[in-house]
Amino acid sequence: MQVILLEKISNLGQLGDVVKVREGYGRNFLIPQGKARRATESAIKEFEARRADLEKAQADKLAAARTVGGKLDGFTVQHTAKAGVDGRLFGSVTNFDIAEALKKQGYEVDKSMVRLPEGPLKTIGDHKVQVALHTDVVVDITVSVLGETA
Repeated sequence: MQVILLEKISNLGQLGDVVKVREGYGRNFLIPQGKARRATESAIKEFEARRADLEKAQADKLAAARTVGGKLDGFTVQHTAKAGVDGRLFGSVTNFDIAEALKKQGYEVDKSMVRLPEGPLKTIGDHKVQVALHTDVVVDITVSVLGETA
């Protein structure tokens, strides 16, 4: 399936690129999310007419992400969870928990933006976590997991 990208997508392409993707990825994710359109002749002509507006919108999103990223870079979030005497949690701290803690601090972060490369946090202590605010803006924050005895 050929699609026109309406925004930059990591590992796929830039705004305006016509790329070939698998049917399911295009039909079930890219098109419904508004990230791409089918690459028909009329869609390509319509895209070229709207290209300047789309580029301006992308630049605005990037600028907003950079300002939030500047504030968020190096930020520390504390999360309290029940833990045993050995420092292991009775459960885990997930990207949802981190996103909720950031929302309480006033940052609009979705759980899909929080990247936990080694999976959920299962021990007490400070952990480095990445937050991807935009495909070009990725900041590091520290999540301090505090133990609470049962």
